[in-house]
Amino acid sequence: MSNILTQNDIQHIDYKDIDLLKQFINPHGRIIARAKSGLTAKQQRSVDSAIKRARFMGLLPYVQK
Repeated sequence: MSNILTQNDIQHIDYKDIDLLKQFINPHGRIIARAKSGLTAKQQRSVDSAIKRARFMGLLPYVQK
């Protein structure tokens, strides 16, 4: 099963890459589960921490309308 990170050969997820991180957030602002995103456990943990870091820095919203 191929996911977006392995297709684009992305090794490191940066919290400043907002366009990539928005693909892992649903319209309500919640982080998409690993079962739906198709990521490995290691990739999901790094995406989660990058999203949380971006939220803390004010680059991503915590919730959306």
